Amino acid sequence: MSTLAVQTDERVQDVQISDDYLAVALMDGRIISVPLAWYPRLLNASVEQLTDWSICGGGYGIHWESIDEDLSTEGLLRGAPAPKKNNADF
Repeated sequence: MSTLAVQTDERVQDVQISDDYLAVALMDGRIISVPLAWYPRLLNASVEQLTDWSICGGGYGIHWESIDEDLSTEGLLRGAPAPKKNNADF
């Protein structure tokens, strides 16, 4: 019996943002789609800010300079929303 080893490549290829969702295309063909509401900085950003992203972290991250937001493909694949702020975090 032979086993097919699937090659994965979790590096970012492209980012698309709609009014409700963030979709990240990975190099291996997968697309991660998450609710934009999970990331308040993105949800409240202007269209200009949202489209001004860059790939960082050796290809495994996305950075939005103007809103100081960074996401990793690892976190997106885990389904990890942005941490909730508590009242002590000013």
